[in-house]
Amino acid sequence: MTTINKEEIQKFSKLADEWWDVKGKFKPLHLFNPIRIEYIKEKIKYHFNKNNNFLEGLKILDIGCGGGLISEPMSRLGGEVTGIDASERNIKIAKLHAEKNNLKIRYLKKSPEQLNEKNKFDVVLNLEVVEHVDNLDLYLSSCYKLLNDNGIMFTATLNRTFISYLKAIIGAEYILRWLPVGTHDWNKFIKPEELERMLGTKKFKTLDLTGLDFNPLLNKWKRSTNLSVNYIICSKKN
Repeated sequence: MTTINKEEIQKFSKLADEWWDVKGKFKPLHLFNPIRIEYIKEKIKYHFNKNNNFLEGLKILDIGCGGGLISEPMSRLGGEVTGIDASERNIKIAKLHAEKNNLKIRYLKKSPEQLNEKNKFDVVLNLEVVEHVDNLDLYLSSCYKLLNDNGIMFTATLNRTFISYLKAIIGAEYILRWLPVGTHDWNKFIKPEELERMLGTKKFKTLDLTGLDFNPLLNKWKRSTNLSVNYIICSKKN
C-alpha cells in the first residue's frame, strides 16, 4: 500500500527548478509562507510552552517538502528538520539550496509510510499535501505513528466548495495563471468537517481550525474565520 500518486509527483517534478523563483510558478507559495510560518510558530510556542520564537530541541517533519520552502525557515528557527518528498527532483533541489545556505536539514526521498516509525517527531507539517496523495486513510495513520505522544500536527489544504473552485481552479490556474493548469483536482479538495472526522478516527484531537484569506489589494494573506477556500487544522494525539 502506498500514498504516492505518481501523476501528482510527476506534475511537481516538472516544476522543481522553479521552487526558489519568487516570480515563478511557486509565487503563490512564497506569498503564502509568512502567514503559515507565523501560525505554526504561534501554535508551537503555546503547545510546548516556549518563551521565545525559536524551536530549539524540537524534531520537525515536513511532508511533501518540495524545494524546502517551509523546511528552511523551520531550520533557521532552530528546529531539527527532516523534509521528505516522493519526487527525487524536489529532494535534489532542496538539498542544494540548503547546502548553499549552510542549513543542516535531512532530506529524504520517501513518503510517510516508508519512514521508520521508531524515529518520532514533535511536529508534523502537512501543508498543501493531503489533496495530492492517494489513500488518505493510510497517510493520516502513518502521520499518527510518526508523531510523539505530546506532538502536534498541522494540516493545511483546500475546502471543496463552489468558491474554492472559482478561486483556486478558475482564478489561480486559468485567469491569473498563478499555477499551471491542472495543478489541482477540485474533487480531491476536502471539507474541514470531513478532515476533522478523519483525523478523529485516527485519534487526533483538533486544537484549532483557522481559515486563510488572500487580499488581492494588499497582495497578502491573513487569518480568517472564512473556511471556504484555504484552511489549516492544528491537532494533537488524543
